[in-house]
Amino acid sequence: QVQLVESGGGLVQAGGSLRLSCAASGTTVRRYAMGWFRQAPGKEREFVATISWNGDSTGYADSVKGRFTISRDNAENALYLQMSNMKPEDTAVYYCAVDHSPTISYYSNEYDYWGQGTQVTVSS
Repeated sequence: QVQLVESGGGLVQAGGSLRLSCAASGTTVRRYAMGWFRQAPGKEREFVATISWNGDSTGYADSVKGRFTISRDNAENALYLQMSNMKPEDTAVYYCAVDHSPTISYYSNEYDYWGQGTQVTVSS
């Protein structure tokens, strides 16, 4: 069983930056791909970014490509999302998740474990 706890969310002005963290416990996640998803009010959860088990491969939603960077530290059992040049449309609850395979995945149904989420609000 894996427990995931996100942190680092908050309020930021448009153009600003935030760094989200996700701490995994219960079992090691270093063999599995991980990802970030987000859900805005009234909208479905959407994919943001994914990273392979060893960090060699990453994938991003078109809406965040060039602005967000996903990374991981397997020694610390941690996942990160560096968000820059943020926009009001980035406002959402952000979730980290663990995939059931080592390779990157863009689909939420391929992720087995989810955190509770952290709120990110970008003001205009």
